[in-house]
Amino acid sequence: MIPSQMLKGTLEGCVLAIISQKETYGYEISESLSKYGFGTIKEGTIYPMLLRLEKNGFIQAIYKESELGPKRKYYRLTEEGKSNLVEFLSSYEELSNAVNHLIQDVKEGDCYEEKC
Repeated sequence: MIPSQMLKGTLEGCVLAIISQKETYGYEISESLSKYGFGTIKEGTIYPMLLRLEKNGFIQAIYKESELGPKRKYYRLTEEGKSNLVEFLSSYEELSNAVNHLIQDVKEGDCYEEKC
């Protein structure tokens, strides 16, 4: 399970990435995150985040009929959201490369599998 503090800085970008793949709704976003290995993300995290992303102009919500009950609120990226996603992906790749480089150096050092 990924610690919540590690997820905190990246979850919004990951949600934007999921929404970029197709128009989707909150529960489906949560299920997608779980399938990608993020574990269970609580509704108390997802829905306030979606409201914040909508308020910031990164996503747009529309209500659509559901086959299984009441209308659902579906989300799609706005142009501003697409730009924000591109920035996130670039920044995350840079961070990921730096962390991977550091981890590789640590693994090659003397302290990786034994006490220093």
